[in-house]
Amino acid sequence: MSRRLSVVMIAKNAADLLPDCLASVAWADEIVVLDSGSEDDTIGIATRAGAKVFSSAEWPGYGIQRQRAQRYANGDYILMIDTDERVTPELAQTLRAVLDAPQPGAVYSIARRNYFLGRFMRHSGWYPDRVTRLYERERYQYNDNLVHESLEAPKAQVIALSGDLLHLTCRDFFSFQRKQLNYAAAWAQERHQRGKKTSLPGIFAHTLGAFCKTLLLRGGVFDGKQGWLLAVVNAQYTFNKYTGLWALNHGYSEKE
Repeated sequence: MSRRLSVVMIAKNAADLLPDCLASVAWADEIVVLDSGSEDDTIGIATRAGAKVFSSAEWPGYGIQRQRAQRYANGDYILMIDTDERVTPELAQTLRAVLDAPQPGAVYSIARRNYFLGRFMRHSGWYPDRVTRLYERERYQYNDNLVHESLEAPKAQVIALSGDLLHLTCRDFFSFQRKQLNYAAAWAQERHQRGKKTSLPGIFAHTLGAFCKTLLLRGGVFDGKQGWLLAVVNAQYTFNKYTGLWALNHGYSEKE
């Protein structure tokens, strides 16, 4: 007997992204959308598409928000996706096959094809970019991380699925940069709260390392001009993270 699937997502001001995302998973048994204070038509679009829509204006961070969203689901399995992601037909076929004969206790990883300034990247650490997104609802959930959250399933068998999840990571450069800056701030705050520290040499070592890793070790040079640009962007993001942590360590923050 096929297991029931709940597609779960968190959303905010995603009216331009949501229709294609919802259409790609319309075959699921249910779709759960947890909105966090949208000011556009996100809630209306999700409701008209038949999704179960809930609201939570308080923002506790990505990990806890995903936990909250999962609690509204009723399926046997959860597929956790974002509004800027789309399930390809090949992946949908693979998911349905898994639901027909799942491996008890296993979790399933999916390859993401990430879009950056007009190109779906094939290298640069952005493909296959496997993420664990399909899992048993009653057995697993996401961790509490404010950002860069992940599924808590340390002892589970991870099975790689065929088919890609399209991720519209960067359609607009400035919107992407604002999002990256928010991620860096949350990362620095979380590490600071955990007592982590960094130094000026550490900042520059991590920054240079991010550039070289993206361009050389992860083959960004084979992604053409987007590969070079992404290497710089990743270095900038890393610089912002560690400089933010350094500033918090030294009390150079109005929020402290």
